[in-house]
Amino acid sequence: MLSCSYLVDEIRRAMGDGSHWDVTLEYAVETEPLGTAGGVRNAADLVRGLVVVLNGDILTDADLSGMLRFHSERGSRATIFLTRVEDTSPYGLVELTGDGLVRRFIEKPGPADRTTDTINAGIYVLDAALLGRIPAGRVASMEREFFPGLLADAVPFFGWIGDCYWIDIGSPAKYRQAHLDLLAGRVETELVPAGAAAKGDRRSIAGDAILGARVQATPPVVIGAGCRLEDDSRVGPSTVLGPGCVVGVGAAVEGAVLWEGVSIGAGAELRDCIVGAGVRVGPRARVGPGTVLEDGADVE
Repeated sequence: MLSCSYLVDEIRRAMGDGSHWDVTLEYAVETEPLGTAGGVRNAADLVRGLVVVLNGDILTDADLSGMLRFHSERGSRATIFLTRVEDTSPYGLVELTGDGLVRRFIEKPGPADRTTDTINAGIYVLDAALLGRIPAGRVASMEREFFPGLLADAVPFFGWIGDCYWIDIGSPAKYRQAHLDLLAGRVETELVPAGAAAKGDRRSIAGDAILGARVQATPPVVIGAGCRLEDDSRVGPSTVLGPGCVVGVGAAVEGAVLWEGVSIGAGAELRDCIVGAGVRVGPRARVGPGTVLEDGADVE
């Protein structure tokens, strides 16, 4: 079940009915944005029993089976996944008792309020009956309304601290960092399994990719299906090419994430950037660190 509001058509285009992953996807679409709790409530009529809610802007390899066991063993009705971070200043904190019960939420903590390093990591296990506590058809917040309401009414509510990889990919910088972490084997994927860094095998090149003469593909690197790398081009390290990309003669791409159908002209250089689908970068152009090019952009 995908609870969606923004860019629903793009999500449908990318995910379809889920058959590519051997799952069945349904969509609960908000006609107007309903907030973090309102979006969950909007899908409530389509779920029952035990519900696992996952925020769509995180990347993690959390052990969901372990979280479900924790939830069951403690007789919890709501369990929140927490992760430890070094810098807590951008986040709201979640404070636990010694036995794992959630004690309080601390939004925008000042220095004196930073009593813990655990933050809401955006995965919840909930008794579906609790979703009726969320008002239907209006904006509502999990963090400011639903969870504090559980605490006020002494509903069994626990925090599970996962020892796993976690990153919030809600900004371009974090989105790119997630790719670097995937390439480095810090989180397990089918393309670059965890531990691959230790084996020195961090390169994935699609079987139908075409590599010209003297091409350098320096790991870690992923080269997608149907890509063409022309003579003397250099790709990597820390680079992802989506399907159907073309890298021109003598061009260099390093530390970059390219979506599908990107065309890079001869002698161009791209470094530490994010490039949307269908972008054309002209010959000898320079695209530098921190740049984000939207879909279809044309760089002379």
